[in-house]
Amino acid sequence: MIASLLIANRGEIACRVIRTARRLGIRTIAVYSDADAEALHVREADEAVPIGPAPARESYLVAEKIIAAARQTGAEAIHPGYGFLSENAAFAQAVMDAGIVWVGPDPSSITAMGLKDAAKTLMAEAGVPVTPGYMGEDQSPGLLADEAGKIGYPVLIKAVAGGGGKGMRLVEREEDFADALASCQREAASAFGNDHVLIEKYIASPRHIEVQVFGDRHGHVVHLFERDCSLQRRHQKVIEEAPAPGMDAATREALCAAAVRAAKAVDYVGAGTIEFIADGSGKLSADKIWFMEMNTRLQVEHPVTEEITGVDLVEWQLRVASGEPLPLSQEDLTIDGWAMEARLYAEDPARGFLPSVGRLELLQFGDAEGGRIDTGVYEGADVSPHYDPMIAKVIAWGEDRDEARERLEEMLQDSAVWPVKTNASFLVKALQHPDFAAGTVDTGLIGRDGADMAEPPVPSDEVLQAAADALVPLAAIAGFRLNAAPRRAAWFLLDGARVEIELTGQGSAEPALGVLVAEQGQAWLLSPWRHDAVHGATGGSGAIMAPMPGKVIAVEVEKGDRVVRGQKLLTLEAMKMEHTLTAPFDGVVAELGAGAGQQVQVDALLVKIAEDAEQDV
Repeated sequence: MIASLLIANRGEIACRVIRTARRLGIRTIAVYSDADAEALHVREADEAVPIGPAPARESYLVAEKIIAAARQTGAEAIHPGYGFLSENAAFAQAVMDAGIVWVGPDPSSITAMGLKDAAKTLMAEAGVPVTPGYMGEDQSPGLLADEAGKIGYPVLIKAVAGGGGKGMRLVEREEDFADALASCQREAASAFGNDHVLIEKYIASPRHIEVQVFGDRHGHVVHLFERDCSLQRRHQKVIEEAPAPGMDAATREALCAAAVRAAKAVDYVGAGTIEFIADGSGKLSADKIWFMEMNTRLQVEHPVTEEITGVDLVEWQLRVASGEPLPLSQEDLTIDGWAMEARLYAEDPARGFLPSVGRLELLQFGDAEGGRIDTGVYEGADVSPHYDPMIAKVIAWGEDRDEARERLEEMLQDSAVWPVKTNASFLVKALQHPDFAAGTVDTGLIGRDGADMAEPPVPSDEVLQAAADALVPLAAIAGFRLNAAPRRAAWFLLDGARVEIELTGQGSAEPALGVLVAEQGQAWLLSPWRHDAVHGATGGSGAIMAPMPGKVIAVEVEKGDRVVRGQKLLTLEAMKMEHTLTAPFDGVVAELGAGAGQQVQVDALLVKIAEDAEQDV
C-alpha cells in the first residue's frame, strides 16, 4: 500500500481523500494557494505546501509546482481529485516520469476519452450506442451551422474538451446558432484552452444516467451500477441519486454491460464514469440510451454509489494504484437501498444563482439518520471568489427512494448559513416538486419550473416574533397586558429590508443588537430599525452592480441608448462562466461604468438605467 499521498486539489474533494487515506494509515500532503492558507484541507493534512497566488492558473493548475511539492515532501503518490489537473494526460505522464505513483488512469486512456468527438468515434467502434451528430475537424462557423441544420433543431453545441456544463449551449432555432456558437467557443477557450466543438442532436425529455466503472491492472473491470443526474441547471448537476428511478433489471444489465465495454476499449484502470443520455419520454429501455462521454476521474457525485454499495471508492483508487486487484468481483456487488446527494452552493438563486462570497459567520448542517456531509469549509472560513463555490455535498441514504428524499429534505431544511447566501431553499423545493417526487425527471425540469423554486423564502411569523422579542426592551412594551386584545407592531430590518412585525409582549431585559433567524435552510439577520438609518439603493434604482469580481467581456449598449426590460446589457466572465446582465426595466442608459476587457470588483457600478423622465434628452 502507498505510504504517503499528495492531494493535488483543494476543498471538499481534498478533505474527502484525506479522510480515507488517514483511515488506511497513509501520510497526507496538501497543497494550497495564498487564498487557501487557512482552508480545511490544509488543516486536516499531515503536511501542507504553498504553491502560489490565488488564481488557479498560477497555483493548482501549474503541474511543475505540484510535482515539486511532491518531491519536496517525499510523497510516494499523487491523487488529483476532480477538476483542475485530474483529466490532464500530460500532467499524469509528468507525474509518472518523475517516479511518482499516479492515482488515476493511464495517460493514454485520458487522451482517448478526453475529447468528446474522438471518444464517440471510439465508442461506436466498440459497439456502444452513440447519439447522432457532427464531430469533424472543420470548425468554420458556416459549416457548423450547416451540420446543425442537417441534424435538425434543437441541437447541442458542446466543447470537445468540456465538462461540468461549461462550453455547452442548447440551440433551438437556426437564427440563434451563430451567437450561441461564439459564446460557447469563448467559454471553452477560457475554461479549457480549446475552442473546438461538436454538434449533436438534442434528445427530447432527456435523462442523464451514468455508470460507475472500475478497472485494475490485473485485467478486471467491474461496474458499480448507475446514478441518475437528470436534475440539472444550465447543464450542471443539482441533485444526484442512485440507483436511477424506473430502471428495470434488463435495462440495467444492458446499460452497465455497455459501460464495461467502453472502459475495456481503452484498457481503463481506476475509477471512471460512463455518461449516457436517455430518452425519458417513456419507459426506460436499452435502445433509447446513448453514450455521451467518459469522465476519467472520480465524480463529484460518487458518494451516492458508495452509500448503496458499501464501497469506499477512494480506498479502491489507492489500492489499485498500489498494484492490488479490485477488492470485489462483479458478483459480489449489490444494490442496498437508495441514496441522494444535493450540492449545497454559496450562490443566490434570487439573483440568478450568482456566487455569494464572504466569511461563513454561521455554518450549520442538518442531520438525519443515514445522513452524510462532505465539506471543505468550516464556520469562520471564507468562500473565495477564485474557486467553485461549493459549501458541501449533503447526502442521505434510505431503504427506498421516498425515505432517502425525505431525509435529504430534512437535512437541508435544518441547515443554515450566514451571511453568505445558499441554494438550500431551492434544493428543498426541487425535492418537493411533484415530478421529482414521482421520479419522472428530465434535464429540462429546472428550466421549466426553476423560477418558482428560486423564489426566496421568508421566515414564518412565529420565528420572526420570537426573534423580535430579543430585540425589544421590556420597558418599551411595559403597557402590554397578557390578557388584553390589542397588540403592537414595530419596524425591524430583515437583511437590510424594512419589515413590520407584530410583537407578542414578551420583550427582553437585555435587548440584542441583532438576531440571526434560521428556517427553511436559510438564515436572516433581524435588527432594530432606526428612522435615521441610511440604506443602499434597491434593485429598482436601475444601478446594475457587479455581483462578483470578474472581467467584462462584452458590452452591448452605449450611453444614451434606449433599452427594454430584459435586454442584454453586458456579459461578465467570472468563476469560469459567462453571466449575462440585463435591464431591470424600460429606460435609457444613463451611465456606463465599465468597458469590454475591464476587470471589475464586486459591487462596482457597471450600468445605470434611468427612466425616461429622469433623462434630459
